[in-house]
Amino acid sequence: MPRFFNPKTIVAPASRYSQGALCDPRARRLVISGQIGVRPDGSVADGLEAQMEVAWDNLEAVLAEAGMTVHDLVKITGFCVPAGSVAAFRTVRDRRLAGHAPACTYLENVGLASPALLFEIEGEAVREA
Repeated sequence: MPRFFNPKTIVAPASRYSQGALCDPRARRLVISGQIGVRPDGSVADGLEAQMEVAWDNLEAVLAEAGMTVHDLVKITGFCVPAGSVAAFRTVRDRRLAGHAPACTYLENVGLASPALLFEIEGEAVREA
């Protein structure tokens, strides 16, 4: 089981996440490509929060295919196009993680792979072998 921690010698996290995640080298590691707000039928979800939800659905589908859940995530990175979207990101992240607090990075970008895309999330998960 990964050990999540926040050193007392640095600033505390601004929201619910961990500064570090220490994993056993014998554990299974899954690296998840950036997931976007595109549904299985190819349609793009309408609006930022809808795209966040679909991107999380897609991330969870990759986890499930590997026999993992969001509780196996040790690191996530969220990429948002609309500036000032950190509150929306945190709200969706915290609900989707249900109390789990992996390491997390949030970035605001000028754009993603398509102008229609407003959000992308990537992650890493670890489960004991």
